Amino acid sequence: MAEKSRGGRRKRPATALLSIDNHGVTLAVFAVAIFLSAGLLFSMQPLFTKMVLPTLGGAPSVWSVALVFFQAALLGGYLYAHLLTRHLPGRQSVVLHLLVMLAATLALPLGMAAGWGRPPAEGEFLWLLGLFAVSIGLPFFALSANGPLLQAWYARTGHPSAKDPYFLYAASNIGSFLALLSYPFLVEPFSRVSEQAEFWSGLFYVLIVLIACCGVLLVRSKDAAPSAVPVGTGALAAPNHWDAAIWAALAAVPAGLMIAVTAHISTDIAAAPLLWVIPLALYLLSFVLVFQTKPVVPLRYFVAVQPFLIAALVATFAVSLNLNILALFAIHIATFFVTAVVCHGELAKRRPPARYLTSFYLWMAVGGVVGGLVTAMVAPGLFNWVAEYPLLIIAAVLCRPGFAMPDDRENRIFWAAALAVLVLLAIPHVAFGYEFAHDSYGGVVLVLLAVALVLSPDPLKFAAVIALAFVFIRIYDTEAVGRTSIRSFFGVHKILDTPGGEYRVLMHGTTIHGAQRVRDAEGNPIRSRPEPITYYTTNSGIGQSIAAVRENKGEPIRIAAIGLGTGSVACLTEPGDALTFYEIDRTVVRISRDDNYFTFIANCAPDASVILGDARLTLADAPDGAYDIIIVDAFTSDAIPVHLLTHEAMEVYLRKLVPDGLVVLHVSNRHLELSSVVAGVAAASGAITRVHTGGAGDNDEDDYSDTAYRYSTNVAVVGRDDEAFGALATRGSWEVKEPDPKQWIWTDDYSNLIGALMRNLR
Repeated sequence: MAEKSRGGRRKRPATALLSIDNHGVTLAVFAVAIFLSAGLLFSMQPLFTKMVLPTLGGAPSVWSVALVFFQAALLGGYLYAHLLTRHLPGRQSVVLHLLVMLAATLALPLGMAAGWGRPPAEGEFLWLLGLFAVSIGLPFFALSANGPLLQAWYARTGHPSAKDPYFLYAASNIGSFLALLSYPFLVEPFSRVSEQAEFWSGLFYVLIVLIACCGVLLVRSKDAAPSAVPVGTGALAAPNHWDAAIWAALAAVPAGLMIAVTAHISTDIAAAPLLWVIPLALYLLSFVLVFQTKPVVPLRYFVAVQPFLIAALVATFAVSLNLNILALFAIHIATFFVTAVVCHGELAKRRPPARYLTSFYLWMAVGGVVGGLVTAMVAPGLFNWVAEYPLLIIAAVLCRPGFAMPDDRENRIFWAAALAVLVLLAIPHVAFGYEFAHDSYGGVVLVLLAVALVLSPDPLKFAAVIALAFVFIRIYDTEAVGRTSIRSFFGVHKILDTPGGEYRVLMHGTTIHGAQRVRDAEGNPIRSRPEPITYYTTNSGIGQSIAAVRENKGEPIRIAAIGLGTGSVACLTEPGDALTFYEIDRTVVRISRDDNYFTFIANCAPDASVILGDARLTLADAPDGAYDIIIVDAFTSDAIPVHLLTHEAMEVYLRKLVPDGLVVLHVSNRHLELSSVVAGVAAASGAITRVHTGGAGDNDEDDYSDTAYRYSTNVAVVGRDDEAFGALATRGSWEVKEPDPKQWIWTDDYSNLIGALMRNLR
């Protein structure tokens, strides 16, 4: 018998104490290893993608393709873990995996592989996937296997909690969640990319040591088989193909939706880690919530609120709610997060016993890859508009609890009525000879959303009405008489004719990228030299800058324009001027050169040349001193290509200018204050910045608010000295912009979008 202590209590045997201590050590080592591995895995994603982003003009699609690669590599890691656990248990799996981790160190420190500096003119998707695979494929593969593999090892340690190791999946996602959120708020603003890569590499070596410790604990254990105690559903039978298909489907919808919502919000702000990581972090948080043993928030609350958020989201597409960007961002993000929790909640309910753990994770990864591929690569080839976003919302509704196919008379009547309403709403002019006015169709959509909320307890009916609302929005969502949508890797370009056909407009996202008056007030085609409008009127900041350079030189000038758009700059040239456009998107080149769309180039500068590719790379090939003025206006919607606003970029611009030339940067932005960024990088190069703060004209009293498609602009102009500015230096609407001493200079190694966002809110 065990000895009694002085107080009469029995002493625990030393072996029992040792067992308790060992259990504590085992859990701690495995939990820390899984936590660190997940943190490294998901901090690698924004870090390396930020390195790659400049090679493709800062396009939001870069992150979408990156997510596809990460999901595919995750699938490879899960498959490796599944096969390793099934065929090489115990000591052999430990040795092999440690060798894989050590091999991954050959790719450290993180960086782009040699020979991948310039992308091709076509096939950007495949080129990017190849770049990611060659540069970080091995370390990402090794890290992605750690989650399921270490959980499988833990299930064999004999620990009391090893019967249900799924709680470690929640710990893994907590590590991922914290790593992602810390990146834009704590890491990116206060460190350079090179420093981040070195620190990341150091932690990778620490992880190898921790995994070795986990291996020792496994080898020293009884190497018991995973518990057969049922988890979740209570089913003891092995999962079948139908179970696997459901797992994959429930994983595919939120994975695809994450890519769709990220692309949607980053198109109108910036392709940057700040906006990438929030949806991804919430995606991971949804796993944390549903895989906990005792959920902090019951799943039924998310199921209850989801219909209202979906209705609000659909309403933003149909009705002008006059919400600021933060409110719209919140609606999209909240809807995505709640939807991800609902889908993953259904997934967690269906998780199998621990013996099938790696198979479960494998099929989850298959779903993630399918959702990512369809959203990022298949849909852009199938649709000329962003159809995948509403389609995924509809699919998410079908993932709600209680989904079932109709099999009774009542449901058949409902579907017949729904089809009839679809016909009436979608083609009323065919059936009755009328169409809804633009200002009334939003009200019809709101009525449909109210009906959808009533039917929300039935996922199939709810999805049907939401689909009907999206169809209606698609048909009646514009005042334009004619519309053409052309989609490329860099986004969707819409060419619109206004009512009466007087103006033709090019849009990207929610931003106008150019417009031309193509008919006069009587409806007659205008065949004469087009008048530059939008941001390029003769009295705009860009127009004044070109005039000042021409006056300084006293002869024809050489102009470089980064960003083509409709080619409006062509009509600010005069005979003898040489104009060169630098454009990364061949679709934009086709639009601007097509006389059926816009004629600025054809009528004003038919000899203008267009150099295809990212301007940082292609402009560097031009001879030094090749231009008198360089105009930088390469934003896509309101998303900024950060690599065109860095110190290194300014050095390139100044080298390509004559000594008294000007760099003109269009910095109008609804969300970010960028003139301070320009002033900082210019000062670092020994140059001066002046900012145009007036309206569309030179004088403050000029008011173009009532004139169609003439907009005020914020323009920052950089010159080596005051003489370079010429007449601009004497005009009241041009002010010298001093750099902010508290702001770090933006470089290829550092940028801070949060700071630019906060300055804009002041």
